[in-house]
Amino acid sequence: MLNRQRQQKQISSHLRHKAQKRSADNQKGESNLGEYVDRLIAKAIVELAKQYQVCVIAVPKIEDMREIVQSEVKARAEVKIPGYEEGQKKYAKQYRINIHNWSYGRLIEDITTQASKLGIAIKEVKQPVRGSPTEKAQNMAISGYKVVNKT
Repeated sequence: MLNRQRQQKQISSHLRHKAQKRSADNQKGESNLGEYVDRLIAKAIVELAKQYQVCVIAVPKIEDMREIVQSEVKARAEVKIPGYEEGQKKYAKQYRINIHNWSYGRLIEDITTQASKLGIAIKEVKQPVRGSPTEKAQNMAISGYKVVNKT
């Protein structure tokens, strides 16, 4: 379903771009598939938190997301195409198009809504820039734990 939502968003974006080039109206709206996927993911996260009886869910601070994604894209481009700057720029542009379509704010809002129903708190913590996704998640969890125990 996630892949279908991404593909649908990409097609819609392409059609909107073509309509803008022709100076034509583009009144076609997108389906609510993205919102539905976000709600499903949020529900799964909160159910997992409930299963493990956690009292706090740590989520990344949104304001840092752009910088984190930008540095990650640049690093991936350098590894993928070493020594060819033009190729790195093209790769980075395509990668940003694919990764940028996610609405982190909406997902975090859905997680907050679901968690509040069960009395689970949400803490925003800074996401590390380096490391694998697993290492980043572990570091965020530890940061969230430290924040909770300070208060």
